[in-house]
Amino acid sequence: MKAKRTNHHVSAGLQAPKQDNALLPWRVNAPEIRADQSIELLKELHILTSEGKLNQDSRRKLKQVYHLFQFIERLLLEVPDKEGGITLADHGAGKSYLGFILYDLFFKQQKVGHIYGVETRLELVQKSRDLAVKLGFQRMSFLNLSVAESAYADLLPKQIDVVTALHACDTATDDAIAFGLQKRARFIVLVPCCQAEVARCLSDHKALSLSRTPLAELWRHPLHTREMGSQITNVLRCLYLEACGYRVTVTELVGWEHSMKNELIIARHSGQKKRAAAQRLMALLKEFGLTSLLDTRFALLADME
Repeated sequence: MKAKRTNHHVSAGLQAPKQDNALLPWRVNAPEIRADQSIELLKELHILTSEGKLNQDSRRKLKQVYHLFQFIERLLLEVPDKEGGITLADHGAGKSYLGFILYDLFFKQQKVGHIYGVETRLELVQKSRDLAVKLGFQRMSFLNLSVAESAYADLLPKQIDVVTALHACDTATDDAIAFGLQKRARFIVLVPCCQAEVARCLSDHKALSLSRTPLAELWRHPLHTREMGSQITNVLRCLYLEACGYRVTVTELVGWEHSMKNELIIARHSGQKKRAAAQRLMALLKEFGLTSLLDTRFALLADME
């Protein structure tokens, strides 16, 4: 019998009943915390202090994670019921804030489903493993792999429903996209960070570009090169996902006052590959002198021509 999927929404400012405050003193200092949430987890993640208090920095971090959870929860609820439940891979997991929050607020109630945290730093992987055991979060696995390595690792299933990459640095976001395509992910959720690869390419060909087109003035100065590289990178990623059969939306994760790495890309698999998106992507690569990326990031474009 399949477990009934329940819908739990995070509400900032959610208040516990007054009569519970004597039993839950942390509610007074941290009313944002849900009544059914693991307080031990929040303390282990240093979102709550050992006394159960929430400082301003932690409150900002918690707001970001909650806001992202609300986006992902809607997607999780769209995944059809299947034996074994939903599978989710979190790339560049770090301390696995996102994975643990997702498990605590969603997967824990479902009784089935599995979260895979992928991280290159062994000490963080081991800490996450220890914490999952301590909390009894049995359907979580933490893998000491790069994003690129995880695509071929036997430790992950052949199909993953949801792929997330929250601030996966530079090309790790592109590796997460490649992973999602290979694993036939229903949803890919990205918050890109430190997009330097395209900026390096723009810088390498700057002299030639300046002589060829006035558009190169947009990245003549190093600061503009970095910012243009970041923007172009994410535009190329969105076009690539559309070309590969995904509907893409781009929005803000939280207010810019909370984080400068704030662009949230959500890709929903439709199965309808857009030739026009592939053509526009190819045109942009040629216009900006980035055709070398066809051998790495956008190799699948050759199959769409």
